[in-house]
Amino acid sequence: MGRVLVTGAVGQIGSELVPALRRRYGDDDVVASDVRVPDDEALRGGGPFEIVDCAEPGAVERAVRKHGVDRIVHLAAMLSARAEAEPQRAWSVNVGGLMNALEAAREHRCALFFPSSIGVFGPSTPRRMTPQVTVQRPTTIYGVSKLAGELLCDWYFRRFGVDARGVRFPGLVSFRTPPGGGTTDWAVAIYRAAVEEGRYTCYLRADSQLDMMYMPDALRAVVELMEAPAARLRHRNAYNVAAMQLTPERVAAEIRRHLPDFQIDYRVDPLRQAIADSWPESVDDGAAREDWRWQSRFTLETMTFDMLDHLGRRERS
Repeated sequence: MGRVLVTGAVGQIGSELVPALRRRYGDDDVVASDVRVPDDEALRGGGPFEIVDCAEPGAVERAVRKHGVDRIVHLAAMLSARAEAEPQRAWSVNVGGLMNALEAAREHRCALFFPSSIGVFGPSTPRRMTPQVTVQRPTTIYGVSKLAGELLCDWYFRRFGVDARGVRFPGLVSFRTPPGGGTTDWAVAIYRAAVEEGRYTCYLRADSQLDMMYMPDALRAVVELMEAPAARLRHRNAYNVAAMQLTPERVAAEIRRHLPDFQIDYRVDPLRQAIADSWPESVDDGAAREDWRWQSRFTLETMTFDMLDHLGRRERS
């Protein structure tokens, strides 16, 4: 695999992906980078770390050159709800930062992984079993920037031969990192609130269904696609990946199987509800299953048990 640079390493995915990659490839061969210094010693001291502002031209290239990087995992991005509040900054980070990473990949002949999102779809997209190739007319700046990223990755592959690969992640659930400004953050916050307070006020309707994935499955998707033989990849970039379809009421019911006194109520945020209503209820990940044998492992039941076990353990400590 060679040496890997991970941008946005302090974020939700990066803070768990970096340790996973270091276990797989070795501490010295995974360079973590972010615009801020991490609190987590495992990121700061477990291997190389660089301060890198991806939106600054040349910053990614300097890190690639300094560490002799062969592959860039470009995670740096602003999430959906926060991006709506700061659209110009979101474009600079999400599109400008990716362009800088792609330029570094082109110049140094690196491969690149870029996570897209179900946010690239919009109201005119089929909402159930959304196809791999379909109408993409997002209505958020986050979705627009992620769609631009998909097209940029395709162009750099066709024009310069950059081995750019990626997946369209659904909402991600993790016990390690707190909510970070995404529309699907309720699925993280609900478990934390259940353990810490015994109740949760949700900003989406009880029946709002979205595709979701537990973080261990997401980390495995990154590694498996990065390591897949190039000849097998028909799409190379922006593969749909799916795991489970959740609503707040469905998650709350599963939590009550473990914590019977848990209570949930609803105070709908019109902005985040509108974003959720524009995204798919489920996606068809048949292309990923066929091309690189993708298969999710966690269900709502197994994820809930694991989430509450880890969060409860943290609370007891």
